[in-house]
Amino acid sequence: MAERDNYPRPSTDQEHAPLLHHTDEDYGSEEPSPTEQRNLAKRLTDVVQEPLTGLTKVLLVEVLILLLIASVFIGLFAGAQHKLNLNKGGSGGGGDGERLTITQTDVVTRTQPYTTTATKTSVLTTTDVSTSTYTTTETSVSTSTSTQTKTTTVILGPEPTGPPSPAPPSDVCATPDCIILSASILSALDTTQDPCENFFEFANGNWIESHPIPGDKSGVSSFSQLSDQNLLVLRKILEDDKSLTDSYDDQLLLKLRTLYGSCMDETKLNYIGQEPLQNVVDTIRKLYSGSSTAPGVDDAKANQGLSNALAYVHSRGVGGLFEFSIDGDVGVDPDKMTLWFNQPSLGLPAKEYYKERAIIEVYQGVIERLLLTLDGSGNVAEEQAHPAQTVLQLGDNDHNWPSRPWPPWDGDGNDGDSPQPRPKNPRERARQLSRDIVHFEAKIAEASLDLDKLQQDPFGTYNPMEIYRLKNTLQQINFPDYFATFTPRAYPTRVIVTYPPYASSLSDILDRTPDDVIENYLVVRAALEYAPDLGQSTEAWQAVRTLQETLGGLKKGAVGERSDFCMNKVEESLGFGLGLFFVNETFGGNSKEKATNVIEDVIETFKESLRKVQWMDKKSSQAAADKADALDVKVGYPVYPDTLNPRSILSYYSRVTIHIDTFFENMLSASESETYRMWQRLGKQRDHREWEMYPSTVNAYYNPPANEIVFPAGILQPPFFSKNWPGYLSFGSFGAVAAHELTHAFDSAGRLYNQHGKLEEWWTPETSAAYQVHQDCIVKQYSEYVVEDGKGGYVHVNGNLTSGENIGDSGLINSYRAWKAQYQDALTAGNEYLLPGLDYTREQLFFISWARTWAQNNRAADKVKRVRSDPHSPNKYRAEGTVSNIPEFAKAFKCSAKAKLNPPDEKRCMFWS
Repeated sequence: MAERDNYPRPSTDQEHAPLLHHTDEDYGSEEPSPTEQRNLAKRLTDVVQEPLTGLTKVLLVEVLILLLIASVFIGLFAGAQHKLNLNKGGSGGGGDGERLTITQTDVVTRTQPYTTTATKTSVLTTTDVSTSTYTTTETSVSTSTSTQTKTTTVILGPEPTGPPSPAPPSDVCATPDCIILSASILSALDTTQDPCENFFEFANGNWIESHPIPGDKSGVSSFSQLSDQNLLVLRKILEDDKSLTDSYDDQLLLKLRTLYGSCMDETKLNYIGQEPLQNVVDTIRKLYSGSSTAPGVDDAKANQGLSNALAYVHSRGVGGLFEFSIDGDVGVDPDKMTLWFNQPSLGLPAKEYYKERAIIEVYQGVIERLLLTLDGSGNVAEEQAHPAQTVLQLGDNDHNWPSRPWPPWDGDGNDGDSPQPRPKNPRERARQLSRDIVHFEAKIAEASLDLDKLQQDPFGTYNPMEIYRLKNTLQQINFPDYFATFTPRAYPTRVIVTYPPYASSLSDILDRTPDDVIENYLVVRAALEYAPDLGQSTEAWQAVRTLQETLGGLKKGAVGERSDFCMNKVEESLGFGLGLFFVNETFGGNSKEKATNVIEDVIETFKESLRKVQWMDKKSSQAAADKADALDVKVGYPVYPDTLNPRSILSYYSRVTIHIDTFFENMLSASESETYRMWQRLGKQRDHREWEMYPSTVNAYYNPPANEIVFPAGILQPPFFSKNWPGYLSFGSFGAVAAHELTHAFDSAGRLYNQHGKLEEWWTPETSAAYQVHQDCIVKQYSEYVVEDGKGGYVHVNGNLTSGENIGDSGLINSYRAWKAQYQDALTAGNEYLLPGLDYTREQLFFISWARTWAQNNRAADKVKRVRSDPHSPNKYRAEGTVSNIPEFAKAFKCSAKAKLNPPDEKRCMFWS
């Protein structure tokens, strides 16, 4: 899953009410009042009364008829149940095999405004069983009518690794849910592939074939599918036209709906044009003011202009030159929130791109277009006769704060300066500036620490120092003025620098770079961040889209559903607000209890395995077990803001201003609010109630300074988890997720944090040396994997960069052992039932379930980008590289000694045996 990108990463610890505009008390104490749901007939009446085409009306009536008939077809399952007990649960099958045909028909009727009715009819037919029909109806968004029929026929022949033994008929589940689950697994398999040679293709080949990549996407995966599904659940809630009350739930829902509606109004966005981004650019220019290039401007004033412009863009969530984060002081007190100085993100995904001529030509062209279109009259980088007046005036004592509103420079930017005449040839000037900006960024990239060292060496990236040392090193930044923007309560006196040479190099780079290049670099960074929030008819939006198409291999001109984009923006801005509705809709019953049980089983099994790990001595083994015991396990949703309390969430987002006709400004406000919250943590104790992910997020994480593993409700959905699944599927998917996050506590970086989150060598030197041998093994293994670059060549996986995630995946063996440990009790309780038509053993299905989670079909450009910048290995190698190190996999599939995924033990990289 997603481990933290850096060690350490900023926490999400949150300040409480005193600095917020509203406290919980401001909202009163009454409970939200219930609102009535409109019935289906009333909904249909309202829709039909809208100005629809005749064809649409007919289709809507047909949908209603299909829905009414569905209940009759569902009843057919009961009559077919006894016929489905076909002894299909053993360990494989011989003979000619059973034929299972899955016919899926989707009828989608879309009407204005924002209403879609979708009827999905799945017909499953086996050679020995009468046809069954399963119908569902969904409501979503769009503006067209379409019908699609897909038929998949799977021949359940003998599995490639040997004959099975038949299972008792009573073990087979024949409920509609079991049939659908079985069909989803069968329809994904490519049984022409040998699982011992190409396990990823065996488990996902037909899934990949049936999931072509949309033109506007760089790829599709089981993760992205589930994320889309989760957002669809929420989209229905936002698009429901029920009337709202003054209850806290409805106040929150109104805020979410308003942000969504402001994003969906493309006509309004195109009418507004680039003006909102132009205002941001104008403010950057006037704060920076081209000061050091103007006659008679001294260095102090020039530095202040740069400092003010930097503070402005950083406060809006725009990266540039460097980045600050707030996290625990892992060398002294992991719970004491401290200032961290980091190298910045780049305009391109990784430093390797700055050496590719074709990419650089596209990037320079995009920058040139942005500079031309965002200079107002078509000129670029107006030179000032006088610098902007100082925005901040501090006294002699850096620790005395001026009175300062938040956000800084909100809406002003008119300093009264008179510009000199613009250059006569703006296009040529933009072209020259674009080349210089790319060259400037390339020097920043070269000065930055490589990602593998940044993410895998927590000792090397922990460099505490007094703040004055950073000020003396990077004298171009007026840090007192800069900090005044963000920290009205406590001036930082100590900072942790992840890579000290970068600060020195940046100082030299700034000294050698003309001010108009630095100024326009900041302009470009802002444009790259916020141009996607403009209307699609604008030149800035189209310029940035060109870069996205190039880096992701997207089809030129292809644009996805606007509703998908807008739902992602709502989640990005108000994700904890969406979380309340997501949890209420999808995470009921005992889902949390069942998921927690799986996690606890995995932890206990891991602790048992430590006693048998040959490379770990007793002292280190006990210390590791103590760390596992100390893990803070969080499942479902956070308690701050309280996901189940709309008042708490309203207070949390009280600084976010949302209006229906100002989408761009809404996004700025959300970024400002998030930055403000981050800086308010400085000097405080970590708030362990906070999470770094939203409840609807399809992911999980381990946080080393807090020693916590976190599993949002978003990933506790199929194909990762269901409270009703048999154990071999639950542990093969979600159990593996849990084991992955647990193992991060002992991966190449996580093992260097003790049970309290403090950075130290807490293993014996002998155990650490033995661990390094195993780590070197896995680095070598994954470094030999390659991806095609789409140009006839290959790019190797960076085994050093991905070692932490690969070691995390090695935890799969502990999920397997945890499943086996509870198997007999679960079997007796009827919780290890088999699925109809699946001629595979439970052991085989455990590993198939693991591989299904990594189903992915992505473009060559996306594969290259991920290899260069992502600490996770490509999904194919996550599935296959992991099982090749587990002898139980080869045993389950009866792989020969010469099979690719059954290497001899001396070539396996086995950590936990």
